[in-house]
Amino acid sequence: MRLWIKWFVKIISFCAWIVPQSVRWSFGVFLAWLWFDVLRLRRYTILRNLTIAFPDWSAEKKYEIARKSMRYLCYSLPEFLVLPMLSKADIGKKIFFHGEENYEAALKKKKGVLMLSLHIGNGDMGISSIAMKGIPAHLITKKFSNQIANEIWFGIRGAQGAQFIDPHGSKIAFEILAACRKNESIVFVIDQFMGKPFGIETTFFGKKTGTAKGLALFASRTGAPVIPVYTYRDEKLNTHVVFEPEVFVEKIEDRELQIQVMTQKFNDKVQELVIRHPEQWMWVHRRWKLFK
Repeated sequence: MRLWIKWFVKIISFCAWIVPQSVRWSFGVFLAWLWFDVLRLRRYTILRNLTIAFPDWSAEKKYEIARKSMRYLCYSLPEFLVLPMLSKADIGKKIFFHGEENYEAALKKKKGVLMLSLHIGNGDMGISSIAMKGIPAHLITKKFSNQIANEIWFGIRGAQGAQFIDPHGSKIAFEILAACRKNESIVFVIDQFMGKPFGIETTFFGKKTGTAKGLALFASRTGAPVIPVYTYRDEKLNTHVVFEPEVFVEKIEDRELQIQVMTQKFNDKVQELVIRHPEQWMWVHRRWKLFK
């Protein structure tokens, strides 16, 4: 990272950090109001998604959850900026871990740990917290084409030691397999739409869509355990990082069918987590595009 970018990241992070959390939250609420109620960006998409997932909800309930979801999403921006200012002292005070025994059980298999995740809570806070906890983790995430924007973005995201793998990089398979051989963790975020050739047709909340099949492919190839990992915020805006028990999938001789069954099971797990925290999922995404 260039020296001026490193200092730029430090300065904006410090400025965000000294602002009281209540002010950062109010800023997020304002952005959400501007987005959803004034500009109405993707408002139809958000409400349509909620109707697909929860058809029995009243219009009032859908609007309530939509607004809460947007507030949490917009609050992620000022929260993101303070990531470099976090410290291990925040663990147990502002950041809480649950289900660490599930991660330890998966780690004992010594095949690497594949983490199934989704856009709920604040994933960047989650990966930073995991890194501060001393867990070597690699997040599969896109990079910007602009090098300066890339350095700033990942300078903030990786400030606590999180590592990243470019899903479009020529060495992605090598990097994932290398991490597994070192018994490290790889985070796959699979809750967004993915068409062919990297996606496979699945159902989500009973409606057909496309889901990335990479997690199933590498789980099948390596035999590494798959554990769901996600974050959520409580009423005090503290972050909770949750490791769930391993997702087991019965082995099938037909490889294509195996990938289909595994991906669907992982998708069903994502659905379960969304149902658990609907107000904290990213409803703004066009999850149910036509699979082709």
